[in-house]
Amino acid sequence: MNRYILSILVENHSGVLSKMAGLFTRRGYNIDSLTVSVTDDPSISRTTIVVSGDEQIIEQIVKQLNKLIDVIKILEICPEKSVSRELALIKVSAEQSTRSLIIEVVNTFRANIVEMNPKNMIIEVTGDEEKVSAFVELMKPYGIKEIVRTGLAVLQRRSEMY
Repeated sequence: MNRYILSILVENHSGVLSKMAGLFTRRGYNIDSLTVSVTDDPSISRTTIVVSGDEQIIEQIVKQLNKLIDVIKILEICPEKSVSRELALIKVSAEQSTRSLIIEVVNTFRANIVEMNPKNMIIEVTGDEEKVSAFVELMKPYGIKEIVRTGLAVLQRRSEMY
């Protein structure tokens, strides 16, 4: 199965996300990643959805999304022609004996320690999915207590996107 990134401009009002999510639920499609935020125009939101499937599934999803009255524009994003970032916050055990090792990894990945106490650290890391995943793997031996990852934030490199 391939991964597809859809960037969807929608009217910014309540219920739009619920309608889109319902469409995926009714069709039995899973959303791998979902990010929504208002654009520079407060009446429009951008929804970035990452889904797995084949071309036929994506074609069906796009057709169904286009039927929703609140959808303004849908664009399938090509990863090679876009910039994408993800953010993760990771709470990791940080005993005195491992603290300096963790800080070295944090510095290598240009991550940030956003909170530290005698037993834990909360680390913020941003980058493409591979960088964030690699950082998470390196933190596992220290004991990840909690983790939260955003969905992808993606913009096409070309200015004629919309």
